[in-house]
Amino acid sequence: MTDTVTPGIIRKLWAGESEVFRDHLLRLDAESRRLRFGSAVSVEFIDRYASRAFRGGTVVHGYFVDGVLRAAAELYPLGDVLPDEGEAAFSVERDYQNHGLGTVLLERVILSARNRGIRTLCLSCLAQNRRMQQIVRKFNAEMTFDTGDVVAELTAPFPTAMSLAREAAADARGVAGAVLQAQRLATGRLFEMLIPGAEALPAAVAGRPSAQIITFSR
Repeated sequence: MTDTVTPGIIRKLWAGESEVFRDHLLRLDAESRRLRFGSAVSVEFIDRYASRAFRGGTVVHGYFVDGVLRAAAELYPLGDVLPDEGEAAFSVERDYQNHGLGTVLLERVILSARNRGIRTLCLSCLAQNRRMQQIVRKFNAEMTFDTGDVVAELTAPFPTAMSLAREAAADARGVAGAVLQAQRLATGRLFEMLIPGAEALPAAVAGRPSAQIITFSR
């Protein structure tokens, strides 16, 4: 793979984006899909899973490149009323793996859990999922090995005015980034219509400020 820079934004998915989430899960290669769900799963399973993903207070952070969801981090509160436990899950398409994206997404999940009063965050993965185990170790997770599975448990701090402000600021940046990506794509399509065969406008011409963009080398 050539050494390129991938620009993208991280933002929360909206309740009406279950199809966006489903399409991302369907793009996972067979191994990534097995590591995400713990076994091989069918297209029908993913359809059902994505359709129910945004129920019960679930928060899903997504990494978008040119408007396409390429990675997701899910936070599921365990309980109906003021839950203090939650479960996290991650999925990253192969071309976007091994560039620190999982660490950034886990930081967002921990912040969201903290601000919702979730103190204990659990993450289960297969024993051979070394990449995920390396990520959670960065956050001092307690890890339990049981047969072919690993359960990582993290403790989130109590929420503060500062942590609430951090999440609100991240949400605002995510929305702004989504708008800028949409504008860039629309401008690029218009440019291609006016000059057939031409490439889309560079980011600087399309008006995309670097402050709103997260980049990972690959």
